[in-house]
Amino acid sequence: MKILVAVKRVVDYNVKVRVKSDNTGVDIANVKMSMNPFDEIAMEEAVRLKEAGIATEVIAVSCGVTQCQETLRTAMAIGADRGILVETDVDLQPLAVAKILKNLVEKEQAQLVILGKQAIDDDSNQTGQMLAALLNVPQATFASKVQVSNGQALVTREVDGGSETLTLNIPAVITADLRLNEPRYATLPNIMKAKKKPLDIVKPEDLGIDVSPRLKTIRVEDPPKRKAGVILPDVKTLVEKLKNEAKVI
Repeated sequence: MKILVAVKRVVDYNVKVRVKSDNTGVDIANVKMSMNPFDEIAMEEAVRLKEAGIATEVIAVSCGVTQCQETLRTAMAIGADRGILVETDVDLQPLAVAKILKNLVEKEQAQLVILGKQAIDDDSNQTGQMLAALLNVPQATFASKVQVSNGQALVTREVDGGSETLTLNIPAVITADLRLNEPRYATLPNIMKAKKKPLDIVKPEDLGIDVSPRLKTIRVEDPPKRKAGVILPDVKTLVEKLKNEAKVI
C-alpha cells in the first residue's frame, strides 16, 4: 500500500509573525521556516504504518516555492521514501492544493492520503476535506488514533462532545490532529540519507491544473490589543458590567 503525505512549508511555530508595513500580508523575509506541525504528525503516522509492514512506500508531497525542497528533505529524513515538489510562486489556496494532490494520488495510485488537519499559517482546515470530495473517497478528520488492516482504517477522531470511531474503506483520506502521535526527531544519519533520496520537481501546468487564486486578500492587520483587566469588588458589580458594558447578558 502506498501512502501519500502532504507537507507544507510555514513560518516556524516559535516565531512571532509580523504584518507587512503595507498590510498586504505577513512578512516572511529572513524568518525561520519549518514543516507545518500537523503535517509532521501525519508524516510520523505514515512512517509508523510502513514500519509495521502495512505500507510499502511513503511519498511526501509539497506545493510551493523552490525552498519547499528543504521541507521535503526533512520529511524524507523522518522516513519518507521519496518526495515530489509541485513548484510554483503562486500563493496557493486550499482548492488548488486539493486538485494538485488529487492528480498525484491518481498518478501514484496511492491508497491512503494522510495530511495535517490544518496549516498554522492560514488555518483553513479545508484541503483534506476538498481532496476527499474530489477523489470521492471516505474521509476521517481530526484523527487521534489510526489502525489499518484488511483494507480498512479504524480511525478515532476528536469531536466537540469527546471522540468517535469511524471505519473507512481504503482508499481514504485522513487528517491528523495533535494527539495522533509524537513526531520523532530526524537523526543526523537519516538527514544525510535523505539527501540521496529521489525528489521530483513538476509544475502545476505539467499536471494540467490552474492554480490561479479565487480569493483576494484585501488587508492583513494585527489583532487589536486587549484592554487591561480590572478587579471588581463584588458579584453585583460584575453582573452590571456584563449587562451594561459588555452587553453579553
